[in-house]
Amino acid sequence: MQTPSTRTPARPTPAPSAARALGRAVEPVSVETFLDDHWERLPLVVERGGRSGFEDLLSEADVERLVTSGGLRHPAFRLAKAGERLRLRDYSTDISWRPEPFAKTADAEAIAAAFADGATIIVQGMHHWWPALSRFCRELEAELGHPAQANAYYTPRDSQGLPVHHDTHDVFVLQVAGEKRWLVYEPVLELPLRDQRYDSALGAPGEPVHDVVLRAGDTMYLPRGWLHQAVTSETDSLHLTIGVNVYPWIEAVRAALAECADDVEFRRSVPADGEGGRDLLDALAERLDPEAVAARTAGRFVDGRRPILDGQLAQLRALEEIDTGTRVERRPTVLALFEFGDGRVRLRFHGKTVSFPSRAAGEVEHLAFADAPTAIGDLPGSLDEDGRLVLVRRLVREGFLVLTDV
Repeated sequence: MQTPSTRTPARPTPAPSAARALGRAVEPVSVETFLDDHWERLPLVVERGGRSGFEDLLSEADVERLVTSGGLRHPAFRLAKAGERLRLRDYSTDISWRPEPFAKTADAEAIAAAFADGATIIVQGMHHWWPALSRFCRELEAELGHPAQANAYYTPRDSQGLPVHHDTHDVFVLQVAGEKRWLVYEPVLELPLRDQRYDSALGAPGEPVHDVVLRAGDTMYLPRGWLHQAVTSETDSLHLTIGVNVYPWIEAVRAALAECADDVEFRRSVPADGEGGRDLLDALAERLDPEAVAARTAGRFVDGRRPILDGQLAQLRALEEIDTGTRVERRPTVLALFEFGDGRVRLRFHGKTVSFPSRAAGEVEHLAFADAPTAIGDLPGSLDEDGRLVLVRRLVREGFLVLTDV
């Protein structure tokens, strides 16, 4: 019997004309310098002289269309204003429809009035439903190995959306339009966990370590825990906040400990004297072996990625016409694990596992790792022509492959 093994495919690559997300966010600082000197350590401010640079991800016109279209629904949006509590019912409405109404829909008139009065429009969870930001976040996920999310903040001039606070995820601020002044303070709680939100009881901010105005095209990185607040000046401001929800060691240890439930020694009652706990550490340590932690973490990460299936309807229609000359490639937004063992070869992605007989291993591995499109007839491996066509059709339907020329 073959020993099961796991291999992680090369990270997704964007279209040749597109910049990689992390490099785009921090340039001219190199990715290596950012990861060595700033990631989870220190803020980074990159000023680019006020040139534009992020309108392809989202523009002011996009936000206005979303708000005034009548189709935006909570929780995809909310309003915020420092020092005030804005109630959802005051700027949303239910639109009559059968059999169910469109509930909590953006009330364009009320939102426009609130914006004119200083409220920030926050468009949330855009990595789930705005294609440009879905792709950007997926590129960032492929590079950092942690889930990413995207919110947009459209703040009117001379206003402040949120008071001093810290985020419990790492943040990349991409200034799209206008300008915004940021005050950044040392953390009062270093690298907080998700449930460790900022409270004034933790301590007041000290003197700012950064007092900077971000203009169109500028970016800023803040490790989780760094206190900050932002205010606009004489111009409206639109910025994107790309949050990275890291998988901390405490979660990795909890996952390893959860696996110990299979060991009867962990299920025995704790004696009154508390003795015996040290005897369990070796079993836990085995589950914290680097290889085991890496495999568990990779599986958790891959299983949690939602599919990004732009163009999938056209792909499915085109399947009827494919032949051995048709070129295919891995969908750029797919993050997957290649697993081989027990007579099967498996691709694990989008929260599912697609399995094939081991005779398809050559073709499947090539499709998982190839850096360039390949004609179906040129795939390495032992499948015959019909077998390769069946394999490709299956993987296109599952969202793993795309037909290159469609």
